[in-house]
Order: sequence, then C-alpha cells, then structure tokens
Amino acid sequence: MTDLINNNEEEAEIIYIPDDEGNDEAFEVIMRFELDDGTDRKYIMVVPAEEDGDEEQEVFAFRYDEEDDELKLYPIEDQAEWDMVEETFNTLIGEFDEQQ
Repeated sequence: MTDLINNNEEEAEIIYIPDDEGNDEAFEVIMRFELDDGTDRKYIMVVPAEEDGDEEQEVFAFRYDEEDDELKLYPIEDQAEWDMVEETFNTLIGEFDEQQ
C-alpha cells in the first residue's frame, strides 16, 4: 500500500515553504510516501522546524512532484483524498510506534 521513505535516524530534511506574505518558513520532513494504487501520487508530511520537539506539533500534508531536483507542493483540497492521506499517515505512525 505505501512505502515509508523517511528514516528517523537520518539527519532531518528541511524544506522551505512560502507563507501568505511570501516569506520562506522552514519545515522538517517527517515522512514521504506514495500509494501503489496506480496513480503515482506522492505525499509529504511536514512540521514547523522552529518548534520545540517535546510539544505536540501540527502536521501539514501535501501532494508533491519532483522535477529537476525541485520540489513542487500541491494542497490537498479533496476531502476523500485528505481522508486517505490521514488514514495512511496514522497507519504508518502506528507501525513505527510498534517497532520502537
């Protein structure tokens, strides 16, 4: 169903996403996955990089493409797609927690 790409033992991957005012904000990539449903859609889960790691953080999800080493993010606007991404994320986090 999915492939977990990010490994927590590696150095954190930081990406920069512009806010509404055009200022780049740093986000840490916590997970990348794609579905084996034939759509080739890829998803990335990020949290703000500046926040304290001990507190619960808001997770942001995007569909993405990579072209010439450039990451293009797309908001998830369809409720059914969002539900699928959320369910997959929760399943993968549950599997990770079981391995710890």
